[in-house]
Amino acid sequence: MKPFQLRPLARDGRRQDVRFYRREAGERVAVKLVEALHKARQERQHNPAIGSPTLGHTLGIAGLRTWRIDGFPLSFWYFERETHIDVARLVGQRQDALQIEIAPA
Repeated sequence: MKPFQLRPLARDGRRQDVRFYRREAGERVAVKLVEALHKARQERQHNPAIGSPTLGHTLGIAGLRTWRIDGFPLSFWYFERETHIDVARLVGQRQDALQIEIAPA
C-alpha cells in the first residue's frame, strides 16, 4: 500500500468542494462527499494503476491518471510514484482540462 499525498492545490480543492456541498446541499451531502473521497483514497492506495491514463495521454502529461469520485462530478488527478501516490488536483468534471495547471512534483 502506497501513502496518498495531496499537493496543496488538491488539498485546497478538497476543502473548497466540501464547503460548497455543505453550503449548497447540506451537511449530509458534504459528509457523503468526505466518505466518497476517503473510499477513493483507499482504493488508489491499494491499486493505483487502475486509474485512467487517457487524459494524461490527451494532454501530453506523462504518468497522469484520473479517478472519478463515486456519486460526485469530481476526479482525482494523480501520479503513481515509486514510494507514494502524488495527487496533483481534485478536479470538477465541468472544468476545462486544457485550462488546469499541474505543477511539476
